[in-house]
Amino acid sequence: METGTHTHPARLKVGVIGPGRAGTALARALARAGHQVTAATAVSEASKSRVREHFPGARLTEPAGVVEDADLVLLTVPDDVLPGLVAGLAGTGAPFAGRLIAHASGAHGIRVLDPATRNGALPLALHPVMTFTGRDDDVDRIKGVCFGVTAPDQLRAAAEVLVIEMGGEPVFIAEENRGLYHAALAFAANHIVTLVAQAADMLAAAGAANPDRMLGPLLGAALDNALRFGDAGLTGPVARGDDGTVAAHVAAIKNAEPGALNAYLALARLTADRALAAGLLSPEDAERLLDVLGDR
Repeated sequence: METGTHTHPARLKVGVIGPGRAGTALARALARAGHQVTAATAVSEASKSRVREHFPGARLTEPAGVVEDADLVLLTVPDDVLPGLVAGLAGTGAPFAGRLIAHASGAHGIRVLDPATRNGALPLALHPVMTFTGRDDDVDRIKGVCFGVTAPDQLRAAAEVLVIEMGGEPVFIAEENRGLYHAALAFAANHIVTLVAQAADMLAAAGAANPDRMLGPLLGAALDNALRFGDAGLTGPVARGDDGTVAAHVAAIKNAEPGALNAYLALARLTADRALAAGLLSPEDAERLLDVLGDR
């Protein structure tokens, strides 16, 4: 594999620092592609067990030993732990020179790897846009998934090859846009769980025996419409300008689920703004809606 002025063999020795759910899935995908997982650092018993189960040939060792043993090192630790890990490894003289050092954090680009890069590392940010559960089918979830990739120009080809080998689709994100990129993913994936769970609670409070059965088809269609049509897929009372219905919603939520009211108001305002900008909502209807929502 060509990486600028440094050439790696076609098959890489892979080391994993932090073999949690994501790290294990990525390492297994690389092993499926023919690379060899040779070393890992694991702290918890669960992580050690994953290494023994999935990579029986890998030795458990300290982080510097993983770096020394590998051509490609996966730093798959929590976002907030990553800067300290990289700085600590650099401070102890870990042999970074000539090695691909990749993390899987969505929040960070390659700047977080600067201490390693200054010591000769070849930095990559390879973030799979997927959640992992720790089950055996995690590695299959990677197939067809986009990866948010940040890499120096001379390493773009290497990053692209690695992602494709894992079964993913590389999408290059500029370093300065990583924060917005990750915020967008969290805005969608994290909040949808809260929204669905809250809606299920409200349906149950309204007397629905099986909220999941009611929500499943509706939400499946709504997601499909959103992905296919964007704002043109908006439906419901806000998009129609039905201020009376929205006022009834506000009153009902305030009475039964007051903790959800601010979220409803904020999302309804954002929906009204987007519907207005898309030409789905007239300025007059938008004004009446925003009166009801408390935001002229």
